[in-house]
Amino acid sequence: MALDLNKIKEKTILNSPTLVEYIMKTSAYPNEHQQMKEIRDATLEKYQHMSIMNASTDEAQFLSLLLKLMNAKNTLEIGVFTGYSLLATALALPDDGKVLAVDPDREAYEVGEPFIKKAGVDHKVDFVHGPAMPFLNDLISQGKEGIFDFAFVDADKENYINYHEPLLKLVKIGGVIAYDNTLWFGSVAYDSNDDIFNNDPIMGFIKKIGHGAIRDLNSFLATDPRIESTLLSIGDGVTLCRRKY
Repeated sequence: MALDLNKIKEKTILNSPTLVEYIMKTSAYPNEHQQMKEIRDATLEKYQHMSIMNASTDEAQFLSLLLKLMNAKNTLEIGVFTGYSLLATALALPDDGKVLAVDPDREAYEVGEPFIKKAGVDHKVDFVHGPAMPFLNDLISQGKEGIFDFAFVDADKENYINYHEPLLKLVKIGGVIAYDNTLWFGSVAYDSNDDIFNNDPIMGFIKKIGHGAIRDLNSFLATDPRIESTLLSIGDGVTLCRRKY
């Protein structure tokens, strides 16, 4: 029997769908920018179950507030998909701010691009089509170390730990790196041999596409002396890392 990926949506961090609905309807959706809603709708129409690859509405709201509290001006985004979090960032930055974003999937980015332009913030966005590691290494070779206030990572989970080293050079001391999906649908609470992965086909699928990489990342970040970090149970988990030196 084919795996119904729509059921992944049910694997939320909060076990109460009623509470999730309350958070969204009471706080997240009333404060959602119109063009962000339009990106969310366009993504659902084109990609259906894959629309969960975008940050959740409450997470985007949190990141927007964080950027404003930080007075962030220059930011990086690794992994764009259709641009929901990218638009949230662009809206949060000052008019002369910039978000430099990279993703190998231009087609997905082009789904959200018209709404970024419609929101009037496309002048803040520089999109680079291509893989992330060469992009990050090129920034370092161009002397861009320490110029970014913030970086948001929502890309291939296996490479998160590889992105960490160049990002620590590119983000300034006191700056923040945010890693998305660090609770990975709650699967990180279980080791790879747990029966839950054999008894639940959805959890079995989740295990195959990033469970081990995210667990390794979480362990590494918790003990990296170069950062202060905290793992937040918002969306699918967000880890914030403040560069100490």
